[in-house]
Amino acid sequence: MKQSTIISARQTSSLRKRIYGQGLTEYIIIVALVAIASIVAVSYFGSSVKASFLALGSDLTGGAPVDKVATTQASFQKADTAAKEVTTLQTYNK
Repeated sequence: MKQSTIISARQTSSLRKRIYGQGLTEYIIIVALVAIASIVAVSYFGSSVKASFLALGSDLTGGAPVDKVATTQASFQKADTAAKEVTTLQTYNK
């Protein structure tokens, strides 16, 4: 009886470690996917968000007024043009 109890205790301990490792691996994968998604979002919307924050900061500090619509549209046009460009290894660093 004691032998079977020891063996089953070892098996459940091993099973718990595997389940914990699986959960940790899934968590790491989810965190990596969220990080990649945030990097992509910042790269696409970064200039528009930056323009909005600059305009807001200028308004709060009483500086020269900034045309938020024109600045945002210019940032959008620049991002749209960059997104439509064909990037190869030859043009990557330019």
